[in-house]
Amino acid sequence: MASRFRSVLSFDMRAPEFGAPSSDLYDAALQMCAFGDEIGIDGVIFPEHHASQDGYNPVPALMAAAAAARTQRMEIILGAIVLPLHDPVEVAETIAVTDLICGGRLTTTLAAGYVKAEFNMFGKSLSDRARLMDEGLEVITRALAGERLMYRGREVFVRPLPRSRPPKLLVGGGVPAAARRAAKFGLGLWTLQHPKMPDCQKLIALYEEECRALGREPGPVMWSHPAVHVTRDPDAAWEEIGPHILHLVRSYASWAGDVDTKSSPFYGMDTVESIRAAGMINVLTPEETIEFASKTPISMAPLISGLSPKIGWQMLELFAAEVLPKLRNA
Repeated sequence: MASRFRSVLSFDMRAPEFGAPSSDLYDAALQMCAFGDEIGIDGVIFPEHHASQDGYNPVPALMAAAAAARTQRMEIILGAIVLPLHDPVEVAETIAVTDLICGGRLTTTLAAGYVKAEFNMFGKSLSDRARLMDEGLEVITRALAGERLMYRGREVFVRPLPRSRPPKLLVGGGVPAAARRAAKFGLGLWTLQHPKMPDCQKLIALYEEECRALGREPGPVMWSHPAVHVTRDPDAAWEEIGPHILHLVRSYASWAGDVDTKSSPFYGMDTVESIRAAGMINVLTPEETIEFASKTPISMAPLISGLSPKIGWQMLELFAAEVLPKLRNA
């Protein structure tokens, strides 16, 4: 099994008070997308969250459209839209128009969500998320296939349709329900862990088994790529970016507490030292990155939790100059 994307950028647009301001981060992110497209990075991921004190991007489709206008080859990945928070008709229309703007370069992951504050803000309940996911996926898949359908007593008819037919849709999640749901609706699966991890292998196997039981071939399987920050001096870089990484880890771990704190891959990592030891975020030299990326796809977050764009640019330029050419040759 191999990922479609060997290298991706990721921008969640967090801007904690100790980091760079949002205005600088949004400008830099779009410039970095153009640069990534030029040097041959495969994709860029824009995730979604709401009601976050640090300004986590709540409308990633807008960033996707802006990035599409500045790029020509890079895949634009919405990962993931928290579907139960939204009217699925509006989500279907957003996917269709964004895919047209992207020229068919859009991949959309739809997930159930897990943050109670988000559901509260939208007047939704976490206990309803499974039902809302099933309803929403049926509306979206049928509407984007061109059907007229009834949804909650009203007729749904989505036009224009996306350029990609069928659209590239995945169900995101790290639990068996996500795998079964992806199989049920004939969609791909986006897992939360690397497929070499035992729980992830079980999830993928369940997805493939469910697909075949329904008489269809499995769709694409994608996963969260290991994060890499490229630097000539990892110890010095940890001093610079450690507080930003710690902010990200603590935030995700606290959100997971709304469902099951121990289910978070960040559970128990509350210091920079523990994060570094866990190897979930890898700060590597160019030579180390070449070896690492030869074995697994990688993700880079050059503006992680409000990191200075200057530092982010140094990382990307080093990757372009000393890592990417060697990966291409390999």
